[in-house]
Amino acid sequence: MKELELKYGCNPNQKPSKIYMKDGELPIEVLNGKPGYINFLDAFNGWQLVKELKEATGLPAATSFKHVSPAGAAVGLPLSDVLKKIYWVDDLGELSPLACAYARARGADRMSSFGDFIALSDVCDVSTANMIKREVSDGVIAPGYEPEALEILKSKKKGNYNVIKIDPSYKPDPIEHKEVFGVTFEQGRNELVINDKLFANIPTVNKEIPESARIDLIISLITLKYTQSNSVCYAKGGQAIGIGAGQQSRIHCTRLAGSKADNWWLRQSPQVLGLQFLDSIGRADRDNAIDLYIGEDYMDVLAEGKWQNIFKVKPEQFTAEAKREWLDKNTDVALGSDAFFPFSDNIERGYRSGARYIAQPGGSIRDDLVIKACDDHGIVMAFTGIRLFHH
Repeated sequence: MKELELKYGCNPNQKPSKIYMKDGELPIEVLNGKPGYINFLDAFNGWQLVKELKEATGLPAATSFKHVSPAGAAVGLPLSDVLKKIYWVDDLGELSPLACAYARARGADRMSSFGDFIALSDVCDVSTANMIKREVSDGVIAPGYEPEALEILKSKKKGNYNVIKIDPSYKPDPIEHKEVFGVTFEQGRNELVINDKLFANIPTVNKEIPESARIDLIISLITLKYTQSNSVCYAKGGQAIGIGAGQQSRIHCTRLAGSKADNWWLRQSPQVLGLQFLDSIGRADRDNAIDLYIGEDYMDVLAEGKWQNIFKVKPEQFTAEAKREWLDKNTDVALGSDAFFPFSDNIERGYRSGARYIAQPGGSIRDDLVIKACDDHGIVMAFTGIRLFHH
């Protein structure tokens, strides 16, 4: 198959729309559904991300994409009981490593992952398919599917769920093209290999990066490689926990990603774990309620006449002081940036969200101030010397 007609482009008025190969055949097979233009943008970016994560770590990987940027990315490490609970998978029994990877990728920022497109590094198994089946999602791309897993996915969305199989041996041409406003752009593909060799140049006083942090930094940087720039990624425990994408200002990236990382940690607090939802409240509505409860608009769920529609028992207000006390317990977070930090305010903001290991290109005229800020907090920072812009 050399080309595939799509329903429409980015918007319904953008017709005709298709994907095609100038030479050779498409490296994909649509096993179910009719994926659209944005679906394929998410699918191909997501597939590259998980393929690289698997190659870099040796672990199954998954990502949850929305609008050509990942909402989450992770490798298949086992889940703690707390993570199983906040990811709403504690009722699914034993989970495969691939299912753990997707639970982490989906669970990092469940608000953003709503209606995602999934990419899996390995053949989709039944454990992962059962998890996907009950989530609001547009589709999945993987190198293959177990027969039972494929049937489970085909039953989703009244039989219209998008299931794409990709040839894992496919390798694109080293030169890529993109057309904008009738003008064709050409560049070499970003074939940069991301591994811990990038962490050799450490200008900070503290130079100790444990193996777990190296994996998290690798996850952060590979995630950034496929995130719309400017971008910043916080990672911990084998997964991205906060991704800031497409911001014009570096500090706004760091704040956005940091606020998401904070929310991920706050969801593990006793105050949130103790919320007693009405049995009729589904997972998506619980996610929305939790987001409001831990944010500044908490009265939207705590006000009289409102909490009764969500909770069995009215929760206590999660005060700013209590939140800060809990957030201070989150440490050993890895922080990656797709370009250099131009000011030390990024370090200060990252530190407040638990960042203790940082990887960024370096090269700012204010590098000395950034290094000093890291030294003041005992942070290890590596200058990778590489930029990871993605557009």
